[in-house]
Amino acid sequence: MSESSRLSVLKTYKLYVGGKFPRSESGRVYEVADAKGTWLANVPLSSRKDARDAVVAARKAFGGWSGATAYNRGQVLYRVAEMLEGRKGQFAREVARAEGLSKSEAALVVEAAVDRWVWYAGWTDKIAQVVGGANPVAGPYFNLSTPEPTGVVAVLAPQESSFLGLVSVIAPVIATGNTAVVVASERAPLPALSLGEVLATSDLPGGVVNVLSGKAAELGAPLAAHQDVNAIDLTGADAALARELEIAAADNLKRVLRPAEAPDFAADPGLARLTAFLETKTVWHPTGSLGASGSAY
Repeated sequence: MSESSRLSVLKTYKLYVGGKFPRSESGRVYEVADAKGTWLANVPLSSRKDARDAVVAARKAFGGWSGATAYNRGQVLYRVAEMLEGRKGQFAREVARAEGLSKSEAALVVEAAVDRWVWYAGWTDKIAQVVGGANPVAGPYFNLSTPEPTGVVAVLAPQESSFLGLVSVIAPVIATGNTAVVVASERAPLPALSLGEVLATSDLPGGVVNVLSGKAAELGAPLAAHQDVNAIDLTGADAALARELEIAAADNLKRVLRPAEAPDFAADPGLARLTAFLETKTVWHPTGSLGASGSAY
C-alpha cells in the first residue's frame, strides 16, 4: 500500500475525570480551530453533569492526596515533569497551532511550562517552612501554625495561554495538597486535554486533577455554586463572568482567587498561588508539667 493511499488516524480528544477518559455524558462536541481558522479537532463539550462528576472524583481523591507527605507529592509532581519532557514535541505542535506561534517560539513556551512544573514540585516540602512556624505566646505553651490544603478547587484556566498558563494555575493547587477540577481554555483546549494523558501515565492518583473542555460560563456556574467545592480560581473568566461566579461562590464561603489584572505567566511566579488555597491550623501544646494534651483552633 502506498503512503499516499493511507488514511490518517485522527486523534480523539476526551475529558480526563477520575483517572479515566470519558466523553461528555451529553454526547456533545465542538470544533476547535488553529489561530488561522483551520480545523484541528472535535472535542467534548462538557455539561453540568460532567462538572458534578469531576467534583465527586476530586473529593474522593482529596483524602489520599492531602494525606500524602509533602515530599511524596513533590516526587509525583516531578514525575509529571519527566513525562512532559518526553512529549515536548507534541505539546510544541499543539501550542504553536493554538496560539499562532512559530515552532521555535512554541518550543520555548513548552520548556518554560516544564520548568514551571519542576519549580512547583520543589516547593511541596518547603512552603510549610515559609508560611508556618512557631508563634511567641505568654505562657507555658508551644503555639505552632501549619498550612493545610483548602480542599477541592475549581480552576478556570487562562483563555490565551493554553499551556504555560495552564501549568501555572494547576501545579500550585495540587502541590499544596488540594485537588482540582479544571475548565480548559474554550478556544484552545487541546494542550489541556493532552496534559490529562500525561497525568494518567504518571504517578498522580486519579481524581487529583480533572480536566473538562467546553464553555467557561456553562461550567463555571455549577462549579461556583457547588457545595462540595471549597475554592475557585477565576483566572480564565472575563469580568462579567467573574463577578457572577463570585456571587455564587459566596453561598458556601468559597475562597476566591480573582486576579486584578491579566497575569504575566512568563514572569517569576512567586508564592502567591501556592498560598492562595491554604488554610492555617494553629495548635496550642502545653509544655513542662502541664501534661501532654493539646488543643487546636
